[in-house]
Amino acid sequence: MATQAAAPLMQREVFARRSRRAGLWRVARSKPIGAIAALICILLVLVAIAADVIAPQAADAGDPLKNPRLQAPSLSHPFGTDNLFRDMYSRTLIGSRISLGIGFTSVFFGTIIGTTLGMVAAFSRGWVAFVVGRPIEVILGFPPLVLAVFLTAIFLTSKGFSWKGFFILSLTIGIIIAPATARIVRGSVLSVRNLQYVEAAESVGNSPLRIMFRHVLPNVVAPIIVIASIQIGNAILAEASLSFLGLGISDDSHPSWGKMLQDTRQQWHLAWWTAFVPGAAISIAVLSFNLFGDGLRDVLDPRLRQSS
Repeated sequence: MATQAAAPLMQREVFARRSRRAGLWRVARSKPIGAIAALICILLVLVAIAADVIAPQAADAGDPLKNPRLQAPSLSHPFGTDNLFRDMYSRTLIGSRISLGIGFTSVFFGTIIGTTLGMVAAFSRGWVAFVVGRPIEVILGFPPLVLAVFLTAIFLTSKGFSWKGFFILSLTIGIIIAPATARIVRGSVLSVRNLQYVEAAESVGNSPLRIMFRHVLPNVVAPIIVIASIQIGNAILAEASLSFLGLGISDDSHPSWGKMLQDTRQQWHLAWWTAFVPGAAISIAVLSFNLFGDGLRDVLDPRLRQSS
């Protein structure tokens, strides 16, 4: 009897795997640009994780005997060398760790803060809505880069890489991108706020906090995922801008793509690859996450899916 019962379960698991693979293939065929962008995003994450292993040299290895100064891209140095005899291929791989790490961590903070504020703003009334809504409007009133420079200059006091600086910079960028998430979450919550299942939960005596996180939040996860995937590209760009301005946490042994641009800005007219390589890395990462977010939005939004 146990063998007979186990056989249908195994068949159902096989059919479920096949249906999931078929569903992924169908989505990839309908959204090829989003699928390619997703593959590039996965590749970037894998490169960042294994950067120390696949990089042929250390990021701060500037050996004049091994690395000629400002050498153009070649077989020995695919991305060329910079003005301090360092291999730019190795620095680009290792630099992905800070650029992507700050991007994902800041979006994590921004999504938590924005989701919480957006849900509270949608459910609250009176002075609570005023207290929650006014800081969001104040942050939105400043240009993002100016606000990032202001907050970083105040709270990021130490130079060079440290985990404390990593946390502060991630939280700073997260605070800047949180209002956009809060506005989208608030609109999504208001669209389901007066539906029957929410009224039923209120009628049986559930608290507003339980209703928000038990009944409403699972039904607004899709727009949260979409805006988070798009905000990763914005966070990477923000970190690169701050590093280029000298306000990041990068140093010679822990570079980032923005710091690579800042270190070689005086050699751009002599060696084009010193600007092209880190600039291309930033552009590819930002564009890939934005296109992936657009494709994910089309898949998760029922109205767009029906119209396509």
